[in-house]
Amino acid sequence: MPSFKPDITGFRRQDLANKLAEINLDPSLVKPLWNGIYIKGATGFSQISAISRKHQLQLADHFHIGRPTINRELVSTDGTRKWLLQFPDGHRIESVMIPEQDRGALCVSSQVGCTLSCTFCHTGTMKLARNLTATEIVAQILNARDGLFEWGKTRSDCVCTNIVLMGMGEPLFNFENVSTAIQIMMDGDGLGFSRRRIMLSTAGVVPMIKRVGIELGVNLAISLHAVRDELRDELVPLNRKYPLQELLQACRDYPAASNARRITFEYVTLNDVNDSDADARELVRLLRGIHAKVNLIPWNPWPGAPYQTSTRDRIQSFAKIINDAGYSSAIRATRGEDIMAACGQLKSDSELSTITR
Repeated sequence: MPSFKPDITGFRRQDLANKLAEINLDPSLVKPLWNGIYIKGATGFSQISAISRKHQLQLADHFHIGRPTINRELVSTDGTRKWLLQFPDGHRIESVMIPEQDRGALCVSSQVGCTLSCTFCHTGTMKLARNLTATEIVAQILNARDGLFEWGKTRSDCVCTNIVLMGMGEPLFNFENVSTAIQIMMDGDGLGFSRRRIMLSTAGVVPMIKRVGIELGVNLAISLHAVRDELRDELVPLNRKYPLQELLQACRDYPAASNARRITFEYVTLNDVNDSDADARELVRLLRGIHAKVNLIPWNPWPGAPYQTSTRDRIQSFAKIINDAGYSSAIRATRGEDIMAACGQLKSDSELSTITR
C-alpha cells in the first residue's frame, strides 16, 4: 500500500472517529471497522461486510489496513515461535510467541534496536535505529493472531492470552507510542486484553514509572539484575542516571501495585557475578515495603558474550532465600533457545546491517 495512506490500526477509537469525520464519514462506522479489524482480522476494507461498498471504497481512498512483511518465522522444538518482521522503511524487529498449556504470552518489541547497552543482553549490543509507532507495536499482535489462526475464536480459545512488552527496546523511551498501542490492545470491543494481561518491562526509567501506573495501570516488571549500584552500573548502564534507591522508591510509589498485583523484579543470574547467597539476602532487604515477586532468569548465551549461566543448584539456593523471606521467586524455564528467541537473545535476525530496501 502507498505509504502516504495512514494505517488505520494505529488510531485509538476516538482518534479514528475524528479521522472519519475529516473525510465526511459518520463516526458510527468506527464500531464495524473496529470489529472487522480486531475481532475478525480483516486486512482490507472489502472484507468488512458490515460496511457498505461505497464506504469501503471511500475508506480505501484514505487509509489502509497494514501488516508487516514476515521475513522469517522460526518454530522451536518447545513450540516457541519467533517472527522476523520488516516494515516499509526496511527496518526489522523480532517478536516471540511463548505458548503454555492453556495460554501464551506474546513478547512485543517497542524499538528497532536498543539504546540501553545492557552487557548481558544480545539486543543491547545493537544501536537504536528508531522507535516503533503505535501501528507497528499493534501489528505484532495482529501478525501473531494471523499465524496462530485465532481470528473469530473466543478469547478463551486463543493461545495469545497475554502481552509482555519485553522484546527489543526500552518501552518507556517510547512512551507515547507504547501508551497508544496499549490502549488499543485494552479496548474491550476489539483485542480485549485486560490490563492484568499486559506487562510492561523497564530497565528503570524512573520519571515515567508513575505515568504507567496512573495512565495505563498495567503490570510492571523491573529489569533489576543487580543489588549494588556499582555492579548495576556495569550490567545496566541506565542505573548511572537512575540508581537503585530512586528506582526502588518509584516502585514503592507505583499506583497500580497491590498484594494482588505485585511488581515483578526480573533478575538474570550470571555465574559468579550476581548469584551469591549474599546477593539474594541483599535483594530481600531492597524489596522491603514493595508488593513484589522475583522472576529468576537463567542467563541465555549468545555469541561473544562474556558471561556464563549460573548452575541450577546456585539458582535454587538463591531462590530459596527469596522464598523463605516471604516473596515468590520463580525460576523461569528457558524457552526458544534453539532459535535464539529466549530472554536476552533477540538480535541476530534483525541486525541493522541486514536491512534490504
